[in-house]
Amino acid sequence: MSKKTANSSENLALKNPFELGYTFFLKNPVNQKIVYGDILLAIVVWTVAISVTAIFLCICADLVIHGLSKLSWQFLLSEPENAGREGGIASILVSTLMLLIICLAVAVPLSLGTAILLAEYTSKNHWFGRWLRISLDMLASVPSIVFGLFGNAVFCIILGMGFSILSGGLTLACMILPMLIRSMEEGLRMVPDEYRLGAASLGISRISTLINLLLPAAVPSLIAGLILGIGRASAETAALIYTSGYVDRMPQSWLDSGRALSLHIYDLSMNVSGGDSNAYASALVLMMLLIVIDSLASWIGRQWLNRRLQY
Repeated sequence: MSKKTANSSENLALKNPFELGYTFFLKNPVNQKIVYGDILLAIVVWTVAISVTAIFLCICADLVIHGLSKLSWQFLLSEPENAGREGGIASILVSTLMLLIICLAVAVPLSLGTAILLAEYTSKNHWFGRWLRISLDMLASVPSIVFGLFGNAVFCIILGMGFSILSGGLTLACMILPMLIRSMEEGLRMVPDEYRLGAASLGISRISTLINLLLPAAVPSLIAGLILGIGRASAETAALIYTSGYVDRMPQSWLDSGRALSLHIYDLSMNVSGGDSNAYASALVLMMLLIVIDSLASWIGRQWLNRRLQY
């Protein structure tokens, strides 16, 4: 009996001819031949993976080749001069960070609250939940230029904020809300129901279960959504043209106009002759900034998860 079981296990053994730690090939238990559909799947998977990696490396190489020679501490700590052809990007970096602070300070609490409502207090078949999810999906597909026009009409004109960092940050918050809400909702729904049932059987209140069990368990998914939101907000250009403005001076308050790094890159490459070198250097800084934020957020997520596992 044990010999028969061993033979059956051998017949179903997975082969890994590439020896890369992943298995793609399955032996047919009848004729012991490799299933060639799995070979085709392996080729497709590796082709896609290599293509995506190659595109990213090509972009990084292009930025390094054309922008690294211009990059220096003086470039990072000095203000733009001669329409951005000379000088650095100190005021641009400050404006970008201020925009991100406003954006995240508004978007994260609203997104988390809405995600909790959808995941924990509204069933998937409830009419309100369905309507809200449809609305979020429609908002996620709206072009960024439309958000820019909305922000200009509401924040700049109706609320009287004018072209300011505050207007731009609030507009960016509106843009990333759908993405954050949906990713946070899915993160909360991925938490096993055993957490909720166990807490309920012990008489733990729903709010205590949410704070002490569900949210900590969903932290990696929440951070992943946050990284996506930061990436989109940092690279946004069209919406900021109509809200935060073009001024490249150092902002003194939240109501001052400020130029984001992405908008600075666009302006140098499209509207300023002789600004290509500074545009490449600015793009390299933006890429490095996003990589640092991504790495830092991922590290925080891993540390949080390891700490939770220890307890």
